[in-house]
Amino acid sequence: MRMAILGLMASSLSACAGAGDEGPATPPATAEGPCRHDGLERFTGQKASAEVGAALLKASGAKSLRWGGPGMAMTMDFRPDRLTVGYDEAMVITSARCG
Repeated sequence: MRMAILGLMASSLSACAGAGDEGPATPPATAEGPCRHDGLERFTGQKASAEVGAALLKASGAKSLRWGGPGMAMTMDFRPDRLTVGYDEAMVITSARCG
């Protein structure tokens, strides 16, 4: 019984790992400082892409960019040098926040 439960858990986790799109490509970091929120709202409503990601990194000063699509699991750890950008099913940016 224990092996059956472990097998089900492993198969459900592996199914989650491959589910959904990877999202837009993440451009290489262009800054090395803490993230700044100012002016990021202008990106809401734009189509998520590597080019927009590079512009978001530049505008925020963040060291890294994390894309978050609908239903994607993400860690809750706070990193002051990271920008997290959410997008919807149509790949339209819904939020951009530091952390």
